[in-house]
Amino acid sequence: MALTPLKQLATLHRGALLTLLPPHGPLVCGSRINFLGEYRRPGQPRDNTPPWKKIRFNFAKGVEAIQQDLTSLKDEVFGRFVGPQGRTLKEHLLEQTFVQWEFRGPESLSNWIVSSDREIGGRSEAYLKLGRNNSTCLLYGTLCSIPPRDGETSYSGYCTVRSKQPLKSFGRKKHYDWSNFNTVHLRVRGDGRPWMINIGTEMYFSHHKNDMYNFFLYTRGGPYWQDVKIPFSKFFLSSQGRIQDNQHPIQVDKVNTIGFTLGDQADGPFQLEIDFIALCNDRAHTEEFAYELYKRNPEV
Repeated sequence: MALTPLKQLATLHRGALLTLLPPHGPLVCGSRINFLGEYRRPGQPRDNTPPWKKIRFNFAKGVEAIQQDLTSLKDEVFGRFVGPQGRTLKEHLLEQTFVQWEFRGPESLSNWIVSSDREIGGRSEAYLKLGRNNSTCLLYGTLCSIPPRDGETSYSGYCTVRSKQPLKSFGRKKHYDWSNFNTVHLRVRGDGRPWMINIGTEMYFSHHKNDMYNFFLYTRGGPYWQDVKIPFSKFFLSSQGRIQDNQHPIQVDKVNTIGFTLGDQADGPFQLEIDFIALCNDRAHTEEFAYELYKRNPEV
């Protein structure tokens, strides 16, 4: 019986595949492949501990977590009848500046995560504490751009602080809705170093998890406070520190985090004091996006 062209092609590909296989059998991939796992330094052994052995049961912490979730669920249900952030709707519409983050006590620092290049073997140090009178946040430390001697890492020298992902009751994700605003309003006091402001939004695909919207924050130093207003249209898209060719505006209704990164390759001490991070609606700013948008398949 004569074979059809499709069956002939399948038979040919199967024969070519069998010639590439080793004589003792087919190649088998490992069962513990993790493409999106945590960072592991070069030379560090892999942790093969089964997941069930890492679980630590604590009845007291479980009851405390349930109480916190029920309290959060109560605020979600009854907060709709009061208004946004517990204020009346009239007051919410008339306000010009909405303070999203402020530092007025030790519990406000628990919503932030500090990291540096020590996670990859670097020598930079970063710390977070309350300022004077417990009314501001002070990020300080030492920057060191010497890369670790692991034979693979070529660049180092960064420190960053980032807000935590907001959660609803029972660990559900929550997003900040900034669709009523168009500008970020900061009140900071730095030491003259340039910082990078990072805004993270909710992404649909997993390979976009490292995408961030960035813009520069230039501090002038000195003892005086500095009010900075940055429109959303000025933020550009980057992934793992590389500016992307395909730019698009921020999804202001699905914001997850905001952060500050220092990486100016100037070794030495640094400090950045933050009073509040707010949002405002600048009526005079009408720009939608400051960067050119490219069409992959332009119309003929």
